[in-house]
Amino acid sequence: MINTLRRSVRAVFDGGEALLAKVFPSQWNPLLNLSALSFLFYWVITASGIYLYIFFDTGVEQAYRSVEYITQEQWYAAGIMRSMHRYASDGLVLTMLLHVLREFGLDRYRGVRWFSWVTGIPVAMLVFVAGISGYWLVWDKLAQYVAIVSTEWLDQLRIFGAPIARNFLSPEMLDSRFFTLMMFIHIAVPLIALLILWLHLQRIAKPRINPPRGLAFGTFASLLVLCLVHPAVSQGPANLSEVPSPVGLDWFYLPAFPLLETMPGPVTWGAAAAILIMVVALPWLPPLRKPKAAVVDPANCNGCRRCYNDCPYTAIAMGQRSDDMPFAAQAVVDPSLCVACGICAGACPRATPFRKRTELRPGIDLPELTTAGVRSAVERAAATLQGKGRIIVFGCTSGVPLDGLPPGTAASVPLNCIGQLAPSFIDYVLSMGLADGVVLTGCTECGCRARFGIEWTERRLARERHPYLRNGVPLERTRTAWVGRRGRKKLLALIGRFSDELAAMPPSEPAYEPIRRPPRTVQEKDTVDA
Repeated sequence: MINTLRRSVRAVFDGGEALLAKVFPSQWNPLLNLSALSFLFYWVITASGIYLYIFFDTGVEQAYRSVEYITQEQWYAAGIMRSMHRYASDGLVLTMLLHVLREFGLDRYRGVRWFSWVTGIPVAMLVFVAGISGYWLVWDKLAQYVAIVSTEWLDQLRIFGAPIARNFLSPEMLDSRFFTLMMFIHIAVPLIALLILWLHLQRIAKPRINPPRGLAFGTFASLLVLCLVHPAVSQGPANLSEVPSPVGLDWFYLPAFPLLETMPGPVTWGAAAAILIMVVALPWLPPLRKPKAAVVDPANCNGCRRCYNDCPYTAIAMGQRSDDMPFAAQAVVDPSLCVACGICAGACPRATPFRKRTELRPGIDLPELTTAGVRSAVERAAATLQGKGRIIVFGCTSGVPLDGLPPGTAASVPLNCIGQLAPSFIDYVLSMGLADGVVLTGCTECGCRARFGIEWTERRLARERHPYLRNGVPLERTRTAWVGRRGRKKLLALIGRFSDELAAMPPSEPAYEPIRRPPRTVQEKDTVDA
């Protein structure tokens, strides 16, 4: 059931990403920058909140009046800031929930990724606490409604000396200390959430916490337009002598409040506890089969740090050598953090398929899909090709399915991630005449399941990141197709066009001839023996 749900969620996101790709450049696609947008909204909330704090008075009578002064008298500055604070808070909830759903759909929450999932749960809870406490501070009819429903729900736990909902029975029972407490909660909770966010990112290398400038500018401009067109306003002053009705709810933060108001407390608390337990346990429902982690071969590791720099999940560190090789350090893999994406193997300078005289063993490799195994797969794929315009397609298992390629024209070599492919394999295919062209495909651009597989591959091909693609390799005989799981038609169309282009190109001679030692004659052998 969970697997079916996960596939459905992924299909929805794949469709949404493809739709937005028609409007946004790939780097600006909002669905590919959800975590970065969440951070942007957080900083907008923080900046606008600091400004609003200057004008806010924490008192029973003063709170509503100060908010009205902000909204009406200073609409051109503080009023815009109030609206910005409100809508950025809603945006944070939206991007945060979409981020959670996308990680679920991509299956990036099980296995070694459980830590990021579990530490993200308290962050989400604190965001809602901060938002709900912010509504109390306005002290309008909505704030009164939120305060009464919240305290009555908390009183169901029977952990307080006296029911705290009694504070809202009459105006005389509420004093300014309430607003001081709410302000403290409203400021402290986001700071605690930021601290947990730091913990949340500890197992992620090079986390992207800033969206592209164009997307950030567009998001901020959209917020500003929304603030001017539909400014946030209060819903009339709170009056504890009356029932606050009707009220307009913020469905981003308060969707459960009608249920809390109408359903018995034990039912709502039981449902909340059950949902929390299920979400926390989700990484183990069902548990992910853990692939074997990357393995370091010290005899072939020179401590170049390329695998360390390229690993997307901080699973590789540089440690002391375990042998007497004359190098300063060697790579050390933490199996509890490794997702077996293979990007490290693609970064190793010794992962070259041209090694024939000695065993092909790079400094770091995947036990279940070795570099030597990839070379064998390349040679098997090449043996199935014939005619002109032959193509070998390298693709990752998370991208477009590679079955159904044109027989005789294209053959596939699957990888855990496209970043597992060392550029020397492209050189090997073209130089040895195994195919006329090479296509690299995988996840959608900027949507790599292993985070950096596409980016590192693009930079390696552009000769901007080690290991470089050799300068002599003809780039006109290579193509990339970052089309994702829904891009089969695009991939097949590209292969068809590319095959025709290759067939029209003048034939290229293999740059490397197989090394053949001439057989020795009897006389030569006799001479040596003598």
